[in-house]
Amino acid sequence: MYSATTFDIKITATPNFAPERSDPAMERFFWTYTIEIANHGDIQVQLLERFWRITDANGKVETVQGPGVVGETPIIEPGDSFSYTSGCSLTTASGLMSGSYRMVDANGHAFDVEIPAFSLDSPMERRVLN
Repeated sequence: MYSATTFDIKITATPNFAPERSDPAMERFFWTYTIEIANHGDIQVQLLERFWRITDANGKVETVQGPGVVGETPIIEPGDSFSYTSGCSLTTASGLMSGSYRMVDANGHAFDVEIPAFSLDSPMERRVLN
């Protein structure tokens, strides 16, 4: 589990390798990740956009950006949280993800919240290293 807090918004990321959706012989490695966005502040916030930076083990970087997450632009009340699960595939057995969310509070103030960098590791990578 990886976490970061920006402006009272805590982001927690939990990645999991998905062997049933991976095919190492075809250089396809798949992970799911669950993100929890917790509002520890005293004002309502809404997630508007996401920005991801995905780096594979060869240093190849892909960026992903767009509105909301999993088709939603959730409103998160003070003391509440929002969680979702999504996925990522790479052609290497390991990688790294990081990014940010563009948020707006109930007063119309827009700000960016850090998504902590988290490691994408597979059992195949561990075998190669050992």
